[in-house]
Amino acid sequence: MSRQTITMSTPQAINIVTNVTTVGSERALYPSVFLMGLKVNPISEADVVSLTSDAIRNRHHIVVANHNLHSVYLWHHQERMRLFYTSADYIHIDGMALILFARILGIPLNRAHRAAALDFFPLLAPAAVQHGWRIFYVGSRPGVAELGATLAQREYPGLNIRTHHGYLDAVESKRVIAEINAFQPHILMVGMGMPLQEYWIMDNRDQIDANVIFPLGAFMDYLAGEIPTAPRWLACLYLEWAYRLFSEPRRLWRRYLVEPWYVAGQVIHHFYLQKKFRPADKQFLR
Repeated sequence: MSRQTITMSTPQAINIVTNVTTVGSERALYPSVFLMGLKVNPISEADVVSLTSDAIRNRHHIVVANHNLHSVYLWHHQERMRLFYTSADYIHIDGMALILFARILGIPLNRAHRAAALDFFPLLAPAAVQHGWRIFYVGSRPGVAELGATLAQREYPGLNIRTHHGYLDAVESKRVIAEINAFQPHILMVGMGMPLQEYWIMDNRDQIDANVIFPLGAFMDYLAGEIPTAPRWLACLYLEWAYRLFSEPRRLWRRYLVEPWYVAGQVIHHFYLQKKFRPADKQFLR
């Protein structure tokens, strides 16, 4: 394994650290940066499929997490979320707001560095059909996951996917884990919403026999049509949040009207740290 790191000589300015790792002779490179002190992998939708394929082929067991504004807020306020992200193997960006904040902080990211589940699933599903990957989804209300899986199988004939709702107590959770392991999925998708899905993964990861675990929030609800999806042009204008807020105001008002102000404060804080510690302070390490 070879590793290259560009970092500031001062630990406070960790938001502009860049790290690239190459594993063995594999061609895929999965870069990582520190954005406001949080490690993320600004990888494309195709990269998500590639690292999934790598893990399955090499019989690895990885967790591919994601960060958005809500998770950044939770990371700063909940220790268990910090522990979860520390344990995750990859953390892709799910939210154009983080791309915007990265650009404000001088990190040259763009739309290609955002990998939302609704965008990478149309690439992942055909690969799963082609290679015979089994997918298990646990999450959503009873009936929603089944509908989403049925619609996915219509669009991708041959897709091998099994589902279970996400309303689990301790006893039901053990039953679901047994069901998952009996199915032996290559990919496990967990859609219980933040932070419940992250906690569930962290608590049960060692008991689950799956190569790749994704926490995917309301992904299946979107797939099933339970939640309307925002037009792509809104996402390009960084206004996807407004569409979601309009669609579910009672559930999401705090997430989109309160939490972003805290995150914006973190952006301002790190922006001034960058001005204090000039690029001349950078060191190149091997």
